[in-house]
This record gives sequence, C-alpha cells and structure tokens, in this order.
Amino acid sequence: MIDFELSEDQQMMRDMARDFAQKELLPIARKLDEECIWPTDILKKMGQLGFLGMTLPEEYDGAEMDPVSYALAIEEISRGDASCGAIMSIHNSLVGELILKYGTEDQKSCFLPQLARGQILGCFALTEPGAGSDAGSITTAAVEDGDSYVLNGTKIFISGAAYADLVILFASTDRTKGSKGISVFIIPKGTPGLEVGTVEHKMGLNASGTSELVLTDCRVSKELLLGQRDNGFKIALAGFDAGRIGIASQSVGIARGALEESIEYAKQREQFGKTISSFQAVQWMIAEMATQIDAARLLYLRAAHVKSQGKRFSKEAAMAKLFASETCVNATRLAVQVHGGYGYMKEYAVERYYREAKITEIYEGTSEVMKMIISAALLA
Repeated sequence: MIDFELSEDQQMMRDMARDFAQKELLPIARKLDEECIWPTDILKKMGQLGFLGMTLPEEYDGAEMDPVSYALAIEEISRGDASCGAIMSIHNSLVGELILKYGTEDQKSCFLPQLARGQILGCFALTEPGAGSDAGSITTAAVEDGDSYVLNGTKIFISGAAYADLVILFASTDRTKGSKGISVFIIPKGTPGLEVGTVEHKMGLNASGTSELVLTDCRVSKELLLGQRDNGFKIALAGFDAGRIGIASQSVGIARGALEESIEYAKQREQFGKTISSFQAVQWMIAEMATQIDAARLLYLRAAHVKSQGKRFSKEAAMAKLFASETCVNATRLAVQVHGGYGYMKEYAVERYYREAKITEIYEGTSEVMKMIISAALLA
C-alpha cells in the first residue's frame, strides 16, 4: 500500500519552513534579487532554525531530519526566495553530507557542528571553463609536496564563492587517469593562494553570489583531503545524486510560487467586464501548471523516500530533477502569460520566478545529462 500522508515531524518541518519563507523571505526577495545582496542575516536565522544542518546527525549539532523533510523544506524556502533555496541545498547536500559520508572523524568534528549551526558556510567547486557536464576533464592540478598538496587552476560558476568559509574543491591528482585521478579537498577561507576571481552577473538567483575561484600555488594539508585520493569523481556523483533532489524540490517551490501568484492575479484582474479567472484559456493554463507541479512533487518525494531507505536513488533523483526543472520553466512561462504585460514587469514576482527557473534545467546536471542517466539505468 502506498501512503501519501506526511508524518507529524515532516508536516512540522514543512510548516516551519513555509512560515519562515512567508515572513522572512517573500518581503525581501525582490530587493535581494535587484541589488544582488548576499543574505547574511537571513542565513544566520536559517542556521539558528536548523535549516543549514537538516540532514546532519545530532551528535554534530544537526537537526537529523529525514530526506523527505529536507526536500519539503527546500521547496518552501525556494518558494520564498530561490537564491536562499540554492544556498541551503548546496550547503546541506554538496558540503555537509559529503563531509559526513567521506570525512575523517577529525574533519567531521571540526567542520560539521559549525556548518550545522550556520556559523560557517560551505560552497562546492567542480566546474571549470573547459569542464562542465564533462566533469572528468577538469584541469585544476593538485601536486603532492611533502605533507601537503599544491593546487593550481580556476573554477567558475561557484555559488557563494566570495562568502563561503570553506570550499569543497575538486582537482586532478593524476592526469593520466582522467576521471579516476580526481581528488577532493576541504579548503578553508583565507588559505594563501585561494582567491575570488570574476563575480558573475546572471539572469537569476542574483543573491547567491556566483564567482570564479582562482588557485595559485595554493598549499593544502593532506589532512584536508576528503575521502581517498583519486576517489573524487565517485564523491562528486554521490553529491549530485543528493543535490538533484534539492534542485527538484527547489524547482517545485519556484513553480508553486508562480502558480499561487497567478491564481491570486486571475481572481482580481478584470477584462471585458469580468475577472480573467472566468476565461477558459486562463483556467486551462492554471490547470496545466497545477497538475505538472503536483506530479513533480511526487517525483521528488519518491526520490527522497528511496534515499531514506538507504537504496540507490540515482535514477529517481535524475527523473525528479528532469521533470521538476522542465515543469518549473513551463509553469513560470505560463504565469507570465496569465499576467500579460504586467508579468513582464519587475514589480510582479512572476518576472523574477521566470528568470530563476531556467537555471534549474542546467546546474547539477543539464536535462540532457539527466536523460543519459535515466536511459543508462533502464538499458543496463
């Protein structure tokens, strides 16, 4: 029997995140976007409420919530502000969970309590100018030198790079092995040779602080190697599997925001002597948006449920990310259409949602890469 009911704890977490988004995020989302403000104060509050350590164990000051609760919270936070949803997803899935799974006890005891409380923030640095979907072709090099590695290279499109307190960074420790010669390093802010490069100007998610990271003879202790040497590609894939559930739930949050704005607008806007909610064309757009959003939510909840059972969830996460991101783009497009000319104006939230939607089809694996993962699992 399939049970679609949430547990009391899951409902509580969802409602807490929804209340936080309504009171703290929605009132300032437009300002954060237009002025490209890194949400320092908001992130402190999120840390205090446990949103930045949701999946970490209590022994490391985490909230120790299940994957379903985490995904529901990401949806709600992203409905309020997608940049905060992205920061939360990266911090939890691509930083905290990777250190928890692959870190030494010293690394975990050093970094995880601070990450869980939001006292420090993490970012994830894999992408390079010549290595996007083909992550195995990274050229940032890590050369062994005594009790350290010396790193040189450039990372791009790194969310939070200018503000993070530590970086989970991937570098090649053996170029002859390709993807099997990649290692992962935990690099604290202020490490000599690690500098923030170009600050990117983007279509959306303008409060997530995306920048280059440049490494010039950056010396990192061997004690900060995450996991085994040359095991970095496997670690990246594990991080992406978890992260894609976050992107799927983020997509649903953005799309749901656009839907809710459209419903409210349609009930108020009058044309030809009656509200546009009475026009079949508008009704059908609303129905299409709502149906796709519900289906996308069910897909991410399934992926989160499979993860919670300790089973492999790569295919389920890819399916959720693929469908939810494409739903997000379509729903926000329709929301602008419902609003007509007003939807093109920055005064209305749907304009921002439309710009934010597109990245969900690109980062942490494009839609085309998701189809590769899904088809490979089915045809194996």
